Amino acid sequence: MNPDPPSAAALSRQIIARCGELGFALAGVCPASPPTTHDAFARWLRDGLHGDMDYLQRHADLRADPQTLLPGARSVIMVADAYASRNDPPDPPLPPGHGKIARYARGRDYHVVMKDRLHALCDELRVAHPGAAFRAFVDTAPILEREFAARAGLGWFGKNTLLIHPRAGSYLLLGGVLTTLDLPEPEGQTPSPDHCGTCTRCIDACPTRAITPRRIDATRCISYLTIERRGPIDDELAGALSGWLFGCDICQEVCPHNSPREAPTEAAHRPHQAYAPARESLPLLEVLGWTAADRARELSGSSMKRATLAMLRRTAAHLLAGVPEARAELERVARDDADAMVAEAARRALARSER
Repeated sequence: MNPDPPSAAALSRQIIARCGELGFALAGVCPASPPTTHDAFARWLRDGLHGDMDYLQRHADLRADPQTLLPGARSVIMVADAYASRNDPPDPPLPPGHGKIARYARGRDYHVVMKDRLHALCDELRVAHPGAAFRAFVDTAPILEREFAARAGLGWFGKNTLLIHPRAGSYLLLGGVLTTLDLPEPEGQTPSPDHCGTCTRCIDACPTRAITPRRIDATRCISYLTIERRGPIDDELAGALSGWLFGCDICQEVCPHNSPREAPTEAAHRPHQAYAPARESLPLLEVLGWTAADRARELSGSSMKRATLAMLRRTAAHLLAGVPEARAELERVARDDADAMVAEAARRALARSER
């Protein structure tokens, strides 16, 4: 005789446990009801705080209801990968002439790493539940992942807009699965209360003043400027990049919830091995001289491929302002480079060096 199928509550617990077996640091389930934060998201777009990220505007309406992604969706399975730990040693001093890389981008591309396991989870669930539908997503689907992660008990929205878990911190990458299965929230899973309190360290530490409580002006954010901004960077902001070539971790580095704990990091919250750093920084003069082939070789398997060659060279030029060893190369690029944006960045870097 076939064993009785598990109850809905037991199935939720089994799926969450399976996510842990697949290496996810956190997992939970919640209803696939329309998000309550969509109006705030729409206001953020209307205020132009998304900058050049036009894809957010194009797909804004789709984020209002998960049914647009999966008709009949009843539940969301949310997961998080840890890419760094609050007990990791601090970064060593930045080598002279290097540009920093955000922690999430130092290892393998998280889109691939997470999707592989989420697709495997979906395949297993399709076999066990042939009448149900499943759709995995990581970052690129039009769904308000943070809200569903918070609903599923994975953390609260910090003042820097990132999801923060009370024990794992905020060095987390989010993904999930929409499903037509009805998965009740398991006993003991509750939304995490807001633990930011009166702290404003992330707001105070941001060198470009991009953060107000739970709202970020992407047009001023270093991560946006180095990863999403396709055009020139204004002088005021270029001079405040604080050594970051790709991304930025400042608001997370100062967060008390990412500070070392006296107790060892829980095994489940340790970084996935795929995110072991291949590099923490890159030599800026080399990046400034990269060809397309150099970029493809150096960034193979990395989420840093999000930035084009011109963007990386532009940012490298700005970061080399005031570096004596770079002056001759900046002068050459300013005079001769075929890419107008990179040449202009070099000219402006030279001008800032004279101030």
